[in-house]
Amino acid sequence: MARSTKEEALETRGRILDAAAEVFHQHGVSRTTLADVASAADVTRGAIYWHFKNKSDLFDAMCERVRLPMEAMIEKTADENANDPLNQFRNRCLFTLQEATLNPQSRKIFEIVLHKCELVDPEDPIYIRRLECFLEGRTDIERLLRFAIAKGQLPRELDPILAAVMVQGLLFGILNNWTFSPLSFDLTENVAKVVDNCIHMFKTSPFLLKNNET
Repeated sequence: MARSTKEEALETRGRILDAAAEVFHQHGVSRTTLADVASAADVTRGAIYWHFKNKSDLFDAMCERVRLPMEAMIEKTADENANDPLNQFRNRCLFTLQEATLNPQSRKIFEIVLHKCELVDPEDPIYIRRLECFLEGRTDIERLLRFAIAKGQLPRELDPILAAVMVQGLLFGILNNWTFSPLSFDLTENVAKVVDNCIHMFKTSPFLLKNNET
């Protein structure tokens, strides 16, 4: 009986998260209330509060559906003793872009985060969590690049901080543009080219080297 109750609770939680993604996507995060989500999920507001403290908590749990697979990928690529950290970096970037292009649920969440989420209050928990994820992501990229430099896969003088800024800007700029107008270019067919261009830039651009005076 307890097992059945637990399974029912998990099913309800999943239904609420599915409904939240739909309503956030249709109306935007700021214009959506928990009552809207409850109605879409066909549950009571009490059921919402049983699983989530507030809208920010619900939003964060929805984002976890994308973030957790990415964090699992990061854990696999975080070993400084790995033989091929540059390929691990490449795989992580491919995974991120392919989640958006091949996984409809992940794509919807990317669209919500990039286009349906108004960030105006620095004290808003959603704002704070977005900023944390942004900075954590840059730190993870920088760490992988440092591993690749140590292995001789990238130039010894490559500035890993600037390179991390560049790759984060490029990848999320691509995601932002593609989710806004997916028919404007075929990202699905060009995911590998986008990532490999980043790596080529790291290997060849003199402007990413430390103490460059060009």
